Amino acid sequence: MAEERSKDDIPDWWEKEWVEFRYRGYTLGELMKMPIEEFIELLPARQRRSLKRGLPSRHKKLLRKVRRARRLLRRGKKPPVIRTHCRDMIILPEMVGLTIAVYNGKEFKEVKIEPEMIGHYLGEFAKTRKTVEHGGIGATRSSLFVPLK
Repeated sequence: MAEERSKDDIPDWWEKEWVEFRYRGYTLGELMKMPIEEFIELLPARQRRSLKRGLPSRHKKLLRKVRRARRLLRRGKKPPVIRTHCRDMIILPEMVGLTIAVYNGKEFKEVKIEPEMIGHYLGEFAKTRKTVEHGGIGATRSSLFVPLK
């Protein structure tokens, strides 16, 4: 069937190119150490403009919770899930690895922050609309003749 590959079978370029995450040429570690002003310059125009104007108090409160959870993570403890209504908060490098529950208008949807999400809004990952499920009893003419019990 499928042969197992050893570490030697994987080409060198594969590991170098795909293993390490980069955002605009910077690794995650470099982004974490970078001052916020310098990081803002890497973001797309819309996000850059909103962050340059300053954070509202609700975003500052969320960042305090994120930093508290990050400290717990460094100590080896499991950080709590952070609940927020701030769908318009831009995902920053310090949020990576945490789980944030984002309110979608009805309930809190848990979002595990991955490195690829940096620069996006939290609300993009907590959908507000349900997908339409067509079908079921009464959906078509033929289902009129299906016994209910």
